[in-house]
Amino acid sequence: MPFALITGASKGIGKAIALSLAARGYDLLLIARSEDLLKEASIEISTGSGRLCHYLALDLSTDHAAELVHAWCTKNQFPVSVLVNNAGYGLSGSFEKYSAETHAEMLHLNIITLVMLTRRFLPDLKKQPASYILNIGSSAAYQAVPFLSAYAASKSFVLSFSRGLSQELRGTTVSVTCVCPGPTDTNFVNRANIGKKGQKAAARFNMSPETVAHIAVSSLFKRKTEVITGGMNKLSAFFAWLLPKSVVEGVAKKLYD
Repeated sequence: MPFALITGASKGIGKAIALSLAARGYDLLLIARSEDLLKEASIEISTGSGRLCHYLALDLSTDHAAELVHAWCTKNQFPVSVLVNNAGYGLSGSFEKYSAETHAEMLHLNIITLVMLTRRFLPDLKKQPASYILNIGSSAAYQAVPFLSAYAASKSFVLSFSRGLSQELRGTTVSVTCVCPGPTDTNFVNRANIGKKGQKAAARFNMSPETVAHIAVSSLFKRKTEVITGGMNKLSAFFAWLLPKSVVEGVAKKLYD
C-alpha cells in the first residue's frame, strides 16, 4: 500500500495527523528534525496501529531538504499517495528583532520547502489511483498580523498556492486541501516567542492537535480545498474580510505588541 508522508511529524498537529492516517490503514513516512522524538513517535504509532512507520531526521529549512526527502523515498521504493506539508513555525515580535537570516530560514521552511516537496512528489502522486496533498496553513493567512508579519504572510502564500494548485489539478487523481487552524495546544507559542497577551488570548480558543488533525484528515479525504478549523476562527476570518483592514490589523497589533 502507498505511504502517507508527513513533515513536522514528531509532535503536535503533525504527529496527530500521522496517528489519524495510521488508524485509516496508511503506512507512514515521518519527517522532522529531532531523531529522538521521531523514533519515539514511530514506535508509538507502529505499536498502536500495526502499520509500517519509517522516519527520516532532517532539517527541512535547508536548501536541499526536499531533494533529500524525495531521494530517500525513491531509494527505498516508498510510493507516496498522501503528502502532508505540516512543518512550519512562526517568529513573534518586531520585524527588526530577528536577523535577515533568521527570517529567511523560517520562510524557507514555511514556503520554499513546501513548494519544492509538492513539485518533486507531484509526478509520483499522479501515478496513484487516488492521491492527496494536505497543506497546513493558519487562521493568520486571512489578514496581516503586526508583530507576526512574516509568518502571517507566509501562511497567506500557503493558502493562495493551495487554492491555485487545487484548480490546476481538477480532473486529475490528485486533490489539494489547505487546512487553516487557529490557536492550537502545541509548542507554537513558545517557539514563536509569543508574548503574554497573545498567549492569554490564544488559550481562550485553543483546540487540541487531535481535534485539528481529525478535521484535517476528514477534509482531505472529502477533497475539500479550504477549511478553517473551529467556529470562532471562521468568524474571525469573516470579520477580517468584512471590516476595514486598519481595524482588523489594529486589533491584532494590540495582541502581539
